[in-house]
Amino acid sequence: MPAAGFVVLTLMFRQEGRRWTGECRELGTATYGRTLRQTHDELVELVELHLNALEQTGEREHFFRKHNITLYTGEAAPAEVIQLVPVDCEEFIHAHRVAVGKSA
Repeated sequence: MPAAGFVVLTLMFRQEGRRWTGECRELGTATYGRTLRQTHDELVELVELHLNALEQTGEREHFFRKHNITLYTGEAAPAEVIQLVPVDCEEFIHAHRVAVGKSA
């Protein structure tokens, strides 16, 4: 079944010593790993699990509204999304598109 839409989330990564930390700014989901790639892949997986849990419990709409997360649908999908990111930090920031929900 195709997704109902998608969200664009901000993934932030920072090297701390020999480890990388990663956090989704909008969801607060976080992880760490030995490499940037490992941390990125694990964070993406955790974000998808978080979004699936919100969907399964019926909390997605309420959570998105409370945290100002926009659900884009096929009819309202923008050509581009502009993310505001700080320029004075030592973080690697990645705007990540994630499919959300199932269409009817």
